[in-house]
Amino acid sequence: MTGIFSTLQESLQEVLAHRLGWSDLREVQSLTYREVSGGKDVMVIAPTAGGKTEAALIPVIDRILKEGCPGVACLYISPLKALINDQEDRFRSFAIPTGLEVRLWHGDVPRGDRTWEDGEPPHILMITPESLEVLMGEGIQSKDLRHAKFVIVDELHAFVESERGVHLRVLLDRLDRIAGSHVQRIGLSATVGNPEEVLGWFSGEGNAQELVQVAMPPREKRFSFYIEGDERRRMAAIARIVAGRKALVFVNSRAEAEQVARALKGRVAHLFVHHSSLSAEMRRHAEESMAGEGSACIICTSTLELGIDIGDLDVVVQLGSPASVSSFLQRMGRSGRRGRSPYMSFVLSDAWDLLLCTAVIESASRKRVEPLIPPRKPYNVMVQQVFLEIVRHRRTTRSRLRTYLGSLPSMRALPESALDLLVAHLEQEKFLVRDGEMFMPGPQMEALYGRSNWKDLYSVIRGGGEYRAVTPDGDLVGRLDARFVASRGEGSFSLGGKDWTLIKSDEAHNLVVVVPGDTAGRKAFWTGGQAGSSPVICQAVQRILARGRTLLPLLPPQEEALMGVILSLPRLHARGIHVWEVPGARKMDAIALTFLSRADNALLAAMAGRVLGEKNRVRYDDLSLFFPGLVHEGAADRVISILKDLQGLSVREMVDLLPMPTPETWKFGPALPSPLIREMAAEDMWHLGEFAARFSAMPLYRVPSPAMEAEEEG
Repeated sequence: MTGIFSTLQESLQEVLAHRLGWSDLREVQSLTYREVSGGKDVMVIAPTAGGKTEAALIPVIDRILKEGCPGVACLYISPLKALINDQEDRFRSFAIPTGLEVRLWHGDVPRGDRTWEDGEPPHILMITPESLEVLMGEGIQSKDLRHAKFVIVDELHAFVESERGVHLRVLLDRLDRIAGSHVQRIGLSATVGNPEEVLGWFSGEGNAQELVQVAMPPREKRFSFYIEGDERRRMAAIARIVAGRKALVFVNSRAEAEQVARALKGRVAHLFVHHSSLSAEMRRHAEESMAGEGSACIICTSTLELGIDIGDLDVVVQLGSPASVSSFLQRMGRSGRRGRSPYMSFVLSDAWDLLLCTAVIESASRKRVEPLIPPRKPYNVMVQQVFLEIVRHRRTTRSRLRTYLGSLPSMRALPESALDLLVAHLEQEKFLVRDGEMFMPGPQMEALYGRSNWKDLYSVIRGGGEYRAVTPDGDLVGRLDARFVASRGEGSFSLGGKDWTLIKSDEAHNLVVVVPGDTAGRKAFWTGGQAGSSPVICQAVQRILARGRTLLPLLPPQEEALMGVILSLPRLHARGIHVWEVPGARKMDAIALTFLSRADNALLAAMAGRVLGEKNRVRYDDLSLFFPGLVHEGAADRVISILKDLQGLSVREMVDLLPMPTPETWKFGPALPSPLIREMAAEDMWHLGEFAARFSAMPLYRVPSPAMEAEEEG
């Protein structure tokens, strides 16, 4: 027994020893206890089932018991309501035997269960950011946050790069104001590429902070690869792999999840689907399928990457390549519990998919994981907070708005001129109306955000564009894309692995009524393309191609397939952009292998297209740009000249070449003036500063086409 274990409050020791069977703490828990007890903000990084939750709970519960903290002493904030529901039993197993109360607060909890009597708040409150925004305006109950000592944020990495993360930071800043001092922050996270920067963002300036990252002992990991060009054979391969096993099959989109579920229906026993557009009940039913005896298979998206406990798995199947190293680590971490080796099977459509997967695994083995970049110009969140402040006080002045935003460390980096520009725009467009120096909600603000007592202001997540699909009895099945509903009319479709028939559509309330279908309909689709492979993966692909081989041990058929890809390309450098010509019937095409990523290539394609003119539309994918129909020979030289000119542009000049996204891209975008939208797009959507630094430093190479190179060697 360590010194820490013996110092824990007696009833907590009792819980750990007799209810959980512990005689000591793990290393991650001991280190976390020491840093939290020292008053530091902490970020704990450990893989799935690595003991992160207990590492956060033990020092928190120990202090609450020893000091008898009144009010809500600890808030547990999660990105998912489902994760809160999943963690409820774990929290209660610690708290209830020690006399502490835990309460859930989110949209799926009945209103009566979210309240408490005056003077009888729970010790631990489990909540989402949006519900915390609501709670902070609830008067009697919000005052119980004055005694908060800790906040635990689960799956912190899921927040960092989004505006929801900025909203979370604002809420934490406001919680500090309510409590009258800094509320100690504990973040739980999967592996990220820049943990110190993420911790600094989470904790804020001037607060003591510490990163707790415990290396897991090396374990053998098993991988298998199946390359099948025919879709039916790929589905047959998945059916063989999961037969008689508990398995997760990860895909990269909701539409693909539905497509795979339809293909495997009747071929795989106990088959379920899990993605963000399904009802909470359907997702919960899928999760519970893993708890029973026998086999079960869930076709899922990233919704099951997060820490929802689905028990022990026999295998994780990945269809295609994961989009990021971080995602791969999360998915692989789902298997290999209880002393067994992690086993992940990849079902791929071609050798290029295999190349991407080897790049992912090589990057993970070298601990090259994607860095997370928090938004720098979160004007969308600034508008939300301006609107909330006006609604809270019914009217306010520009000076009070400036004071309020200045009191939030997460907003201080924004230029003061931005608020003046924003307020002038809001008044001009009738979002605000003025009475002397006082601003009040205007007709445009009420029309767009005033429904249900300003409910739309509590979240920065953009709604709309989706229809709730309900049965005639009012049971929610899931959510459908508005474009899909418009394209279907009345007809059958597949959702959640089941067939449904749409019998009625109510556009006024974004609602469709569905009944179980007796014939298979078309698959549902949702707006929004796949993100593509991350820059970390794309750069690893280039290193493999330049090396001429992967470092992974592959079976001869996979080795041969990979060599086929390598030999189909010119000789490549480990860094830089390679351009060659592809002769056509009359004109020349050119290919530029950039290895930048789909997002970066989209920017390059847009800028190069503007230079070439609309007739020469540049296409792109994760790794390359394709320039069709250039005039005669010298196409490669023309492309290199264009790329060299683009490398010399400033960020501001690049912005001028890019089409601005519509204001509706952001929830509060319609309330923003165009200059702030341009800044927000450049900084936080395109990350143009980072892109320009990467791109401008890349050497440009003109290489012979693979066909010409083969002729020369022949």
